[in-house]
Amino acid sequence: MAKNHSFDIVSDVDFQEIDNAVNQSLKEISQRYDLKDSHTELTLSKKDEILTILTKDDYSRKASVDILETKLIRRGISPKALEFCEPESASGGSLRQKINLRSGISKENAKIITKLIKDSNLKVNAQIQDEQVRVQGSKIDDLQSVIKLVKEADLDFPTQFTNLK
Repeated sequence: MAKNHSFDIVSDVDFQEIDNAVNQSLKEISQRYDLKDSHTELTLSKKDEILTILTKDDYSRKASVDILETKLIRRGISPKALEFCEPESASGGSLRQKINLRSGISKENAKIITKLIKDSNLKVNAQIQDEQVRVQGSKIDDLQSVIKLVKEADLDFPTQFTNLK
């Protein structure tokens, strides 16, 4: 049996699930009576990790965002993974809003997580590795306490836990 156990805290988004949510949202938008003539477009750029909403007015933009968030939640994607930019005017009097998809834990957010873990006085070691945080400890119960601590913390980005060994 291993003396040290570990797991990683990551912040990833599943682009296939996001693509599915976008397609479901487009279908619902096209079927809703109040959004039928809004000419709403949702596009996902996996390369740039950006969602773009193009629609005729602010009402249909807000309704489209609400539908999209609902579909993402049903597919297991946290709304915290979305970073909204300001809506801007587009051609033909329409509105465009870009939504950045957060993937990976930034250095600042990783420092927040490691400080949270160190302040808990659990006998674990937290290290920042690229865009994730590795937590090591001799007791699995301590690692489970860290998972519970991070889940209960009010962080402004989504977290997942992988590679529990």
